[in-house]
Amino acid sequence: MTDTTDTQAPAPGLDSSDVETAGRTARRVIENVQDVIVGNDEAIEHLVTALLGGGHVLLEDVPGVGKTMLARAVAASFDCSFKRVQFTPDLLPTDITGANVYNRKENEFDFRPGPVFANVVLADEINRAPPKTQAALLEAMEEEQATVDGTTHPMPDPFVVIATQNAVERERTYELPAAELDRFMLKLRLGYPDEREEAEVIDRAVGSHAIDDITAVTDVDALRTARGITGGIEVREPLRAYVTRLAAYTREHARLGASPRGSIALVRAAQGRAVLDSRGYVVPDDVQAAAPVVFPHRMRTEPGAADPETVVAEALETVPVEE
Repeated sequence: MTDTTDTQAPAPGLDSSDVETAGRTARRVIENVQDVIVGNDEAIEHLVTALLGGGHVLLEDVPGVGKTMLARAVAASFDCSFKRVQFTPDLLPTDITGANVYNRKENEFDFRPGPVFANVVLADEINRAPPKTQAALLEAMEEEQATVDGTTHPMPDPFVVIATQNAVERERTYELPAAELDRFMLKLRLGYPDEREEAEVIDRAVGSHAIDDITAVTDVDALRTARGITGGIEVREPLRAYVTRLAAYTREHARLGASPRGSIALVRAAQGRAVLDSRGYVVPDDVQAAAPVVFPHRMRTEPGAADPETVVAEALETVPVEE
């Protein structure tokens, strides 16, 4: 790790009060989610960072550790449209995107939008559906539109996919292709709670669950504004070059390294972390905090070689911030 002391002023043209407002919005959402989710504070921060950076999030872990609950809590913190899709082996692409339905009265076809047309879409257990159905999300996630019968329909703004993935029962699931994984800004794992946290989880689950009482602390307009501010956070040339060198390291030490899309995702995630601190510029710590959840799921290593997480950790230890 490196010394990240920085005395930069906010980026030119970026009002510091706007950055502070966006930071307060993000921190309110984090605190609201923490009222429901015990522990996993770092994962909650990462998820909100992705929302600020305009990215999608993949939550992978064993069943029962709160993946779906976390996604629901984040969505409920915003006064916006929310849809949940339970992925199953018999789910069809049109069950996600919608379809044209013949209207006898008007003698024409009407488009009936599917659940993907929402500000926040929870794709629950995404790897239980076959590749053709998974692919129905690709266009929406990358281009924020869906094409049905030759007609393109735009997604709402903002548009976020939070997907959960079953990490066990591999024989009953379908592996997500690299092209789809690359469209998720972050991949997070929650892990099992410790004894104290699990006792608190049980205590909260007695009677009504906290998720039933959660209320929105901000709205979709505030999220849209915060995203615009996040995109204006300054990333100076030394840090852009640093991200490029980190990505190059992964390509040199893995069969498949982080893609250019991954480098862009890392910059945007770092901008989101700057907003959490109400800072108008990115520092190396922002990049180093985000890289372990942005790069590994995009990588493939040879059998017997270091896993992607280890390669990224080695990159952060060895690649200099400035040259």
